[in-house]
Formats: sequence, structure tokens, C-alpha cells
Amino acid sequence: MTPTARRHRRALRTAGAGAAALLVLSACSSSDSDSPSSGSASASGELSGTVTVFAAASLKESFTTLGKQFEQAHPGTKVTFSFGGSDSLAASITGGAPADVFASASPKTMKIVTDAGDASGTPVTFARNQLEIATLPGNPDKVGSLKDLTNKDLKVVLCAAEVPCGAAAQKALAASRLKLTPVSYEQDVKAALTKVELKEADAAVVYKTDVHAAGDKVGGVEFPESADAVNDYPITVLKGTQHTAAAKAFIALVRSAEGQKVLTGAGFLKP
Repeated sequence: MTPTARRHRRALRTAGAGAAALLVLSACSSSDSDSPSSGSASASGELSGTVTVFAAASLKESFTTLGKQFEQAHPGTKVTFSFGGSDSLAASITGGAPADVFASASPKTMKIVTDAGDASGTPVTFARNQLEIATLPGNPDKVGSLKDLTNKDLKVVLCAAEVPCGAAAQKALAASRLKLTPVSYEQDVKAALTKVELKEADAAVVYKTDVHAAGDKVGGVEFPESADAVNDYPITVLKGTQHTAAAKAFIALVRSAEGQKVLTGAGFLKP
């Protein structure tokens, strides 16, 4: 083979190697772009995975509705809920319970989570809630004010002081300079309401949203002192989430016009 021919053959081998390298790089790039991000969203923007939401008991009805809407809007996702007293939920989160989102009934209970470093980012207020007196259907005891609950002949139930609805009730009582001794303190607002629904109590201080959700199972009496004890509801993505994109998307739904429509329809006040 002549020197000129050998040089030409070497040039062809070099060009072929370069083309092969470009093909490999292109394949790797294509593979990377199709891989899921954060374990819950693909490059196409589709969400997947289960979002676990820890939420205040008073959010049960509205969040259940929003969870179904979220699943319908994002096939392949699932939203599971743990409802309860905000203080108990906060303690579970700081104790290591796996969850993606926390929605609290007060900034004070949210602070438990943020102080422990378990929140991702800054919590945002998405709703507010006001107290109301739940009575037996038809209000047979003629309860018309917060002061009426001090009647010793009435069996009244309150939320425990460490629970947001209980703290709000104590604030309202203090503002009106009233002292009330309940027959029991309950660990979340739904438990307090249930006492009245089962006629184990004559009245309970709960949220307007809970009276609304109970329908004709209870009566409702508004009182002016409740304006001094309105609770803000903050929500946040949790630091340990494995589904960041889906968790953020759920919070976006809660804060959206559609989410706010569901919340205000349940009796919540806008943030």
C-alpha cells in the first residue's frame, strides 16, 4: 500500500470513531431527559406517586374533596390523609413519621415543625377559620351567646387547650372575661363535635366549618367574641418528602382559585 493510501485509510478510521462517540453521547442525553425527576415528575411534566398529607381535623371534608380532584387531574397519583389534632400531627412529624405535606390549624403548631427543621421552605397561609357554638338540633337549650355556656345545667365540651380550636376558645373566653368548666376536653375538633352529635353534650365550641359539615346533626350559634380568635391555617412541604413535585402540586391546588372555592364553600375564610 502506498503512503498516500495509508494516510487516507487512517483518516477514515478517525472519522468513524468520532461519529460513534457522538452517537453514544446522543443516546446518553436522550436517556437522561426521559428519566424521572424527584421521584414524582417526568420530563413530560406528568406527576406520579403517593402524596401523604397530615392535616388538621377541621380540613377533613374539604381536603378529601381536593384529594379526589388532584387524583383525577393527575392519573397515576394518589393522595392519602392523616387527620387529627394539629399538635399531635406535629409531634408525629418531628418524631419521624413519613409525610409529604403538613396543613396545620394554627401558626403555633406549625412552628413545632419548622423549629425542628422538618419543613421545606416557608409555610404559607391558605385559609382562616372562626369559632361557632354547636348545639343540639333545634337548639332546645336556647343557647344564644358564649355567656350562656357558663350555665351549670349545660354539658359543654371544649377542645384541649393545646389544640388550635381549644386555644382559640380560651382566647375568646378570656376576651369576654368568662370562665367555663367543660364536662370534657377533646383532642381534636371533630371529637368535640361528635359529643354533641351523639347527644353526650349539649353544646361544644368548634369551628364554623365543622358546624357546616355536620348539617342537620347539630345547630349553630355565632358569637361576636369569635372575631378575637380567628385561626390562620398554614401549609408546607415537608423536608423528608420523596415526592417533591407532587407535594408542591397539591399545595398549588389548595391555594388555587378552585381550591379556595372548595374551602370557602366549606365555611373557611380566605387568607
